[in-house]
Amino acid sequence: MALMAGSPPGGRGRGSGPAAVGAPGRATRGAGSTGRTPRRPVWENLKSIVGAVLIFLFVRAFLVEAYRIPSSSMVPTLLVGDWLFVNKLVYGPHIPLTKLHLPGYADPARGDVVVFISPPQVDQPDDPTPTLVKRLWGMPGDTVYMRHGLLYIDGRPYPQGPAFAENEKQPDEPNPLFDWQRPYGLLTSRFGPAPAQPTHDEWGPLVVPPAHYLMLGDNRYNSKDSRYWGFVPRENLRGRPLFVYYSYDPDAGLPFFRAFTEIRWRRLGHWIR
Repeated sequence: MALMAGSPPGGRGRGSGPAAVGAPGRATRGAGSTGRTPRRPVWENLKSIVGAVLIFLFVRAFLVEAYRIPSSSMVPTLLVGDWLFVNKLVYGPHIPLTKLHLPGYADPARGDVVVFISPPQVDQPDDPTPTLVKRLWGMPGDTVYMRHGLLYIDGRPYPQGPAFAENEKQPDEPNPLFDWQRPYGLLTSRFGPAPAQPTHDEWGPLVVPPAHYLMLGDNRYNSKDSRYWGFVPRENLRGRPLFVYYSYDPDAGLPFFRAFTEIRWRRLGHWIR
């Protein structure tokens, strides 16, 4: 940002010299001196504002963006009321208003927590492609399936572990949204055939297509994920969460005050894994 001088440069007037100094009753001023600080042009202020906005938009589009967690689909990794920063450079930032991506410095890996644009969800026409955060499980070429609620990848079981034991479990159920799986279901495989009617806990085996991923929520019985709307294309990935910079309990305390009185201090600075 260019700065203008705070006052004009001092100088001696045309009559400077002994005669000028001795002239009684007359004040002498340097050439060009007005006694006022010139106003900074409006254009300079406008350039500063526009520059700051452009820097903000660049950082938000290509480097880091803030997100809020509105649902419990990733409990206990992410809680409702968490605010987090997302690294948008890791997989290659998406150029706004285009379908182009810049190169990233890492490839998506199994177990990553990922922010992405959802494939179209037929049951919510008002917002069919929301931005979501889930955990990546199925890689391109993987054979994925569930039996009794346990995820298998290429025949290997992937239990969630004790950290997720407190998540609520519900009875198994079919859902019309699972019907997208039918064309992908393997009728014969070394893992057995896909069930005729996929359910929440019994589906697959399915082969993940090239440049696609299977995403599941950590809170499996309270997560609408790839089981409902399918595989996520590589170009839909938007980044990887870094850490929680602010968090509060949205169900505790008094409305309008809980954001200040119900802060989860232990969550602040929590790195997401």
